[in-house]
Amino acid sequence: MTRPRKELVSVEDTPYYHVVSRCVRRSFLCGVDHSTGKDYEYRRQWIEDRYVFYLFCSQSISALMQ
Repeated sequence: MTRPRKELVSVEDTPYYHVVSRCVRRSFLCGVDHSTGKDYEYRRQWIEDRYVFYLFCSQSISALMQ
């Protein structure tokens, strides 16, 4: 039986879980998708850049809230 995400994940420990999990659902994220043969390697740098951007945003918001 499936359980809701709120029972599986502690928001205090992993507050960014939902954002990350939605990105990889139903698509091949990086590298070559062996089922379709498509190459998604170009996404790797984009993902890293976005991760750094969101990290910067979260740190900025945290600093403002202190």
